Formats: sequence, C-alpha cells, structure tokens
Amino acid sequence: MIDFIEGTLCYLDSEYIVVEAGGIGYRLFCPNPYQFVRYEGSKTKLYTHHHVREDAILLYGFATRDERDLFRKLLDVNGIGPKGGLAILAAATPEQLVMAVQQENVTYLTKFPGIGKKTAQRIILDLKDKLVGYTPAAILTVAAGDLTAGGQAVSALNEALDALTALGYSDGELQKIRSALAEKAKEGERVETLIKQGLALLMRG
Repeated sequence: MIDFIEGTLCYLDSEYIVVEAGGIGYRLFCPNPYQFVRYEGSKTKLYTHHHVREDAILLYGFATRDERDLFRKLLDVNGIGPKGGLAILAAATPEQLVMAVQQENVTYLTKFPGIGKKTAQRIILDLKDKLVGYTPAAILTVAAGDLTAGGQAVSALNEALDALTALGYSDGELQKIRSALAEKAKEGERVETLIKQGLALLMRG
C-alpha cells in the first residue's frame, strides 16, 4: 500500500498530475489538478489512495490527509465511486463537506455534480455517525458563512457549465475544464467570468 508520494511534479492534465519519484512517473488522479500548477517542475508531496478494479489499477492523490480520508469515506457511500468522490471534493473543502453532513444540509449537497436528493440523504445517513468527532485541520475555524460561500461557488460553477452546454459544448469537453473552473469558483469568481474563462480554455483545446 502506498501512503504518499513525494517527488517532482512533471506535468498535469485536466484529470491528473504526474509526479516523478525514484525514476518512476506516477499518474495521480486528483480533485483539482490545477491547484498544483504552482509546483510544476518542483518537489511536492501527495497522500494517495490505491484503487483496484478489474480493468485498471489507479492512484488518487490529495494535498492533505484530511482530504484523502474524506474521499475514502465517500467511497463507502452506496452509489458514489471514485469519479463522484473526486467531483465532490473538487467543488468543496473537507471542512465545508463535513459541516454540510453534520448539519444535514441536503440543499448544499445536491449542488454537487451528479448528486440528487436521494444520494444527498444517503451521504448524510451513511456518514453522519462516521464523522462524529471528525475534525479536519481547519474545521474549528469554519463559520456558517464559509459553508454559504462554498454553496455559492458550487452554484456559480454549475451555472457556468450549464451556459457552456447551451452554447453547444459536450459533457466530455466540459469535463476537461471542470477542475480549472472549480478552482476559480472557489476563489469567488462570478458566473460571467467563469463562462469567459471556460470559453478561453475550450478554445485553447
């Protein structure tokens, strides 16, 4: 079992980054690969989750152990796989997600891509007891306003993606830029700005 990888970040893609350690390049699928862009060409450390399925052996990488641990808890929820878990963590911090579950905030959880009301209720039912006493590093300083801000970021991201869909772009094309736009949404960018940035990324290919 690989617990973490420390090495040089060689390059990144819309879904993963590649870290070279000991002469081997490890492809790590991440919630937001673009959050690591500032480390490109330099040393970085990611905490990993090793996932094995019939047709592939995959590594998932996370900036903190809190994020990885929460990803693993999401995988325990019926109906949420690795891709769904990454999508949720791409749109919210561990602190925001934990708070939403503890507050049974279905409205907030349904803002995540692919999460309907039933799945949101299942997340709360399956995780609430498991998160009792679970305190990510910054959870004690998270205020209700931060959860609201997180919900606004998810809403802005979804509105921007809906607008780009209306312009004729496919789900496959939008999936490639979702992580980059999610990072901008977390920084507080407005919907109009996200759409412009999305168009620029799509035109760049």
